Amino acid sequence: MDKAYIDKIAQELGLTPGQTASVLDLLADGSTVPFIARYRKEATGSLDEVAITAIRDRHRQLLELEDRRQAILQSLEKNGHLTQELEAKIREADSMATLEDIYLPYRPKRRTKATVAREKGLEPLAETIYKQRGVDPETEAENYLDDDKGVTTIDEALQGARHIIAEWINEHEAARAALRELFQKKAILSSKVIAGRENQGKKFKDYFQWEEPAAGAPSHRILAIRRGEQEDILSMNIQPPEDLAQAILTKMFVKSDGPDSRQVELAAIDAYKRLMSRSLETEMRLETKKRADREAIAVFAENLRHLLLAPPLGAKRVLAIDPGYRTGCKIVCLDRQGKLLDYDTIYPHGSENRLRQAEQTITKMYKRWAVEAIAVGNGTAGRETMAFIHKIGLNGVTVVMVDESGASIYSASDTAREEFPDLDLTFRGAVSIGRRLMDPLAELVKIDPKSIGVGQYQHDVDQAALKAALDDVVISCVNAVGVDVNQASIQLLTYVSGLGPRLARNIVAWRNSNGRFKNRRQLLEVPRLGPKAFQQAAGFLRIKDGENPLDASAVHPESYSIVEAMAKDLDCTVQDLLSNTDLRQQIKIKRYMSDSVGLPTLQDILEELAKPGRDPRDSFEEFSFAEHVNDIADLSAGMELPGIVTNVTRFGAFVDIGVHQDGLVHVSQLANRFIKDPAEVVKVHQKVKVTVMEVDLERQRISLSMKTGRPSVSQREKPAAGNARPAKPSQVFKPKGHRNSQGRKPKSRINKPFNNPFADLIDKIS
Repeated sequence: MDKAYIDKIAQELGLTPGQTASVLDLLADGSTVPFIARYRKEATGSLDEVAITAIRDRHRQLLELEDRRQAILQSLEKNGHLTQELEAKIREADSMATLEDIYLPYRPKRRTKATVAREKGLEPLAETIYKQRGVDPETEAENYLDDDKGVTTIDEALQGARHIIAEWINEHEAARAALRELFQKKAILSSKVIAGRENQGKKFKDYFQWEEPAAGAPSHRILAIRRGEQEDILSMNIQPPEDLAQAILTKMFVKSDGPDSRQVELAAIDAYKRLMSRSLETEMRLETKKRADREAIAVFAENLRHLLLAPPLGAKRVLAIDPGYRTGCKIVCLDRQGKLLDYDTIYPHGSENRLRQAEQTITKMYKRWAVEAIAVGNGTAGRETMAFIHKIGLNGVTVVMVDESGASIYSASDTAREEFPDLDLTFRGAVSIGRRLMDPLAELVKIDPKSIGVGQYQHDVDQAALKAALDDVVISCVNAVGVDVNQASIQLLTYVSGLGPRLARNIVAWRNSNGRFKNRRQLLEVPRLGPKAFQQAAGFLRIKDGENPLDASAVHPESYSIVEAMAKDLDCTVQDLLSNTDLRQQIKIKRYMSDSVGLPTLQDILEELAKPGRDPRDSFEEFSFAEHVNDIADLSAGMELPGIVTNVTRFGAFVDIGVHQDGLVHVSQLANRFIKDPAEVVKVHQKVKVTVMEVDLERQRISLSMKTGRPSVSQREKPAAGNARPAKPSQVFKPKGHRNSQGRKPKSRINKPFNNPFADLIDKIS
């Protein structure tokens, strides 16, 4: 492992080189992030999954940078441009932007205006003017007039020379660095409606005339404006004040006030307008997009984590209902393992006759299958169906409304067809709803996370980065909870550390052929599941009521001998240690330390002995929406209602209050104190109390507040396109003379990337 990488990553992340090196070595050896975090604490200094993932991702970025560095070196050497000095600069470049700036003058070029000027023999004239030694450009230009080459006038000659000088300025590393910083600190993100598209783009109305500093633009606004641009509703620009950019180039390249310097000044202005502003705006657009993607993906990942780790009802006999009006309600009965027992269709929202038939069908299924809980999807007719079930009055039954987002995706998936080849897809959705109540994690892993609906602008962000981040979250959650190897689906097993789709299928096939696993060692009998995969997976796979009681815990098989030694020293069995608190308290933990086993592992073992196979998820709690509030028309300002958080974004939280349309609690209404990030106070699936502030029936929008006391209705902002909500018009950035509500000039949020000698010019504008 390259020591330079180790030191750089350690310094950036605030870790020790030893921790970083250990993580990279373990990853290179095929260990997974959950395995390293749980079972290699001594090697990493007890780093958690977040730190390990950060090391992994930063190492990948550095490898990508190195790959590009080597490609550039090969290109330069191949074309005869590589010198020792140039090679040294390339090897010292610590970012992709710096690397590309160094390479830019040598990059194979398409035919440009400067290329044409060189072909006309004007490069010597450009060199003479560029030196600015007080020559008369027009007198010098007369020497380059040549009808055969197409240079017929002095103006044509000077123009060609300026094109060459403009290209030199554009390729000047320090100039690009200075202007890049200017873009990063002072660029203005602006958008305008395209003429004639006003009526087609009403959802983007808030961005028809918009300006704000690009450095501070939140991710949802960047993505909303970009979407408007993609739909040909908006035009988008990211540019700093032009006069400041030109002032920087003038100070760098214009050495006097002579006529030759005037030509250089004109070339510098041309370089900025025609070349640098375009390329740097492209860079800035990419950079703001990457930043917006990172923020949006982080929000999505955090929301998904809370959704996957929602409290499970557990093993109950469930009657699940996928509600509907015209096509009726699809009902299914599931046993405690989630297997389908029965299914039917009822029409409780039609005639009196159909209503009576529906009541009879529900009552019959309830009695026949000894139903313990009823799950009702929260889609169309959900609240009405809940009311219908409550009216029947079934004793001893928990009735829960379940978020059905993505259930239709599952119904039509290959996974659903494989599970229920002969069942109509409408009933498959009901099965998914019922299983979500029993165990949200086990069921939601069967659905593409993007279809669950807990993100913002998920279709606009980098799809590869989104998938990688969401896969990390699913893997983390699955391994944190643990998996019953005798009950788990192929999809759930796929996410277990060290497995994957093929081994997951092989495990299920072995289980179908040989019956349930009796101990963890039997996993080695599964085709293609070798010692390495066993090491990575075994601790996360549970075997309940097996031959070895430790197989139901998170104690890794490699540590069984330690537990057996503890039991032997206390003259008891392993089962005695699991069931007897007094015995566990007698364990002298330091006696079992060795070169490979330290206190972190031993403490984890003791915790597992106290609660073997413990589920980290919260206990299930029943929840009910307010009665007689079933539709948005039933709402009025001032109502206090219970709700469930369905989505958290950077600008607020969406809350289901049982009216088929989520309401928005803007970040300013989440608490009586200032909240920068909504995730500080709310999370997906959290139960909250909200107050209705405003109801917009025409736009189907509900404004809510979680502040204690009477909310200020005046503290509202207009909703933006999609989920976005921009600042008030008074908060729109004004390039010159703008001050905030306290009368102070806003501070830049961007740190200076290098010691820029032109920073004083950049700082002139606020």
